[in-house]
Amino acid sequence: MAKKLIVIGGGAAGIMAAGRAAELGADVTLLEKMPRLGIKISISGKGRCNLTSGEDMDRFMEAFGPTGKFLINAFAKFFSDDLIGFFESIGVKTMLERGKRVFPLSGSAKDVVKALVIYLNKHGVKIIADTTVGKILMQDNKAIGVDTNKGIFHADAVILATGGASYPETGSTGDGYDMAKKLGHTIISIRPALVPLEVQENHVKDLQGLALNHVNASVYLDGKKIAEAFGEMLFTHFGLSGPIILTLSKTVVDSLAKGKVEISIDLKPALSKEKLDLRFLREIKDHSNKNLDNLLKNLLPQSMIPVFVKLIGIPHDKKVHQITQKQRMDLIALLKDMRFAITRARPLDEAIVTAGGVSTKEIDPRTMESKIIKNLYICGEVIDVDAKTGGYNLQAAFSTGWVAGVMAATER
Repeated sequence: MAKKLIVIGGGAAGIMAAGRAAELGADVTLLEKMPRLGIKISISGKGRCNLTSGEDMDRFMEAFGPTGKFLINAFAKFFSDDLIGFFESIGVKTMLERGKRVFPLSGSAKDVVKALVIYLNKHGVKIIADTTVGKILMQDNKAIGVDTNKGIFHADAVILATGGASYPETGSTGDGYDMAKKLGHTIISIRPALVPLEVQENHVKDLQGLALNHVNASVYLDGKKIAEAFGEMLFTHFGLSGPIILTLSKTVVDSLAKGKVEISIDLKPALSKEKLDLRFLREIKDHSNKNLDNLLKNLLPQSMIPVFVKLIGIPHDKKVHQITQKQRMDLIALLKDMRFAITRARPLDEAIVTAGGVSTKEIDPRTMESKIIKNLYICGEVIDVDAKTGGYNLQAAFSTGWVAGVMAATER
């Protein structure tokens, strides 16, 4: 007789778990509280869906930090090349972009969701939307079903794949943490990861909408450098965002309670202070009658120049040959170290990913089964694992979902 499974949550992990289990012959019911599946997938990667990364295993592990060790078994069974192959098999061709990011060839996250739903239907998964699970039912320390707004559903095993608590409008409202906690699981404090940051400085408003490439951002805690990242960033009306800021944001969030946190932007990481000074001296010699803002056009985006000259305190129409050595040094210092005091992160509901969740110590990494409750499998973002931006988090959801689906369908 086919094993009866219930999957709670129709995101990346839940869809993969349900589809894989059904493929292996299980009788699967997928419960989703939103009107349709995969809403968070459909808005991921700015609507393009960064499915995974083409990086090797070591780089993957680095992207997750200390909690990543939990994923070694899951990645050994189902990794990025397996995921790319899986998507090809359901009609989603992929492409590799710079930074080894993997996207659907069509450039549409909605195509990914459509293909996944077809995959579920093909293997007979019963999809029940608009269904809120109140609790997981237990008997003799085993999961035996769920209690929902549409009644009780019985099962031989339950897969918890409710996602995190970021983007609540997509259905990720943290319900899974409560369900797991009620069953005795430890929840590592949840907080935003991959989230924009608010700053103290008012002049950030004058830079709103400006994107910078090839810059270096460093995090300082009480004056000591604790992390850095190189790449793209974005200024917003409240502070800082963009890929490198999102990557550093978890470190910032975890440091805010410990002391003063600042982010330093090196606008010219390829040039040392000495090289910049030589460049300035050359420009001063060749264009001594130019205004300062003309000189800065070769070094900075146009919208940044007024902010720069204001911060240095030099009139923008000052002639280049009139700049003192101290003013020149101040300019160079600001190019290499533009500081922002971080006041807070944006709220959790604006984060791309939730840090924290069900403790990895209480889940068997080989099977995704709870070590506390028999026949309860846990996968995806509800677990305390998260990575930097670049497709790593979706890969973790698909991999842990794949393992949970296989094991829930075949373990006796």
